[in-house]
Amino acid sequence: MSSHVADGDQVTSGLDRRTELREFLRSRRARLRPEDVGLPSYGRRRVPGLRREELAQLAGVSYAYYARLEQGYGDTMSAEVLDAVARALRLSEEERDHLIRLAQPERQSTAQAAAAPRQLGPSVQHLLHGLGVPAFVVSRRLDILGWNRLAAAVFGDWALLPPEERNVARLAFLSPETRDRFAEPDRTALRIAGVLRLNAGKSPRDSYLSSLIQELSQKSEEFRRLWARHEVSCGTIGESVRMRHPLVGEFDLVHVPMALPGGAPMRLMTYHAEPGSRSEEALRMLASWEMEPLR
Repeated sequence: MSSHVADGDQVTSGLDRRTELREFLRSRRARLRPEDVGLPSYGRRRVPGLRREELAQLAGVSYAYYARLEQGYGDTMSAEVLDAVARALRLSEEERDHLIRLAQPERQSTAQAAAAPRQLGPSVQHLLHGLGVPAFVVSRRLDILGWNRLAAAVFGDWALLPPEERNVARLAFLSPETRDRFAEPDRTALRIAGVLRLNAGKSPRDSYLSSLIQELSQKSEEFRRLWARHEVSCGTIGESVRMRHPLVGEFDLVHVPMALPGGAPMRLMTYHAEPGSRSEEALRMLASWEMEPLR
């Protein structure tokens, strides 16, 4: 995604697909050792991980063919070759899809090109307010389009922020107040960086998304470091998130993201507590306290 990563942590604006593909493949090779995949380890290695020729051997393709892929020329590769490389690299399903989007962007859904929404329709807003759990809606750019009162109580009142600052990634990396709401901020930051990279791979021509990445890379050393890892994530259903609240202390929520139908991609992010748990009691206390109406 937009990124040319130099010296491990430098990000520039714009999405150079070939650079992204090359650096993604290199980062995935670097996390595998020969012994991890049943190959003998010999000779001193200047960089960690598998060599190109070892990966080509595992994938069952020639070294020259794989080298061309890692140079960013995936357009002519068959689906079978890309799948073989994905298996050799032990990619997750999310990572495999990301590889295919980078190698052959013409195969991605045309729905990803739909314009990003600026606000929610009344039916979705009514749904949010009717839910009994913290919930909000984000665009693929991670802009926060709408939320309910319980979300404001848990994550902070986004109505107090200018609309241009209501973005999950911007708040996670640039707002100390937001970071303090998470008991495990490093884990949360890594997941958000992964979601942002995955979404940028789906929308390589989104100038807004590129400018957001550029802003975060300039202002946050943590973001630059995490971005250089090339992790991708869509947000795992059932993932536990530990929150920290100034009034009720720490409690755990279960994250359940859901795609909303429509032209532009939007996701409903819901969080609930396990029944009968102390966390459920903490949520109940937050819900019972009077909150100012959303503006």
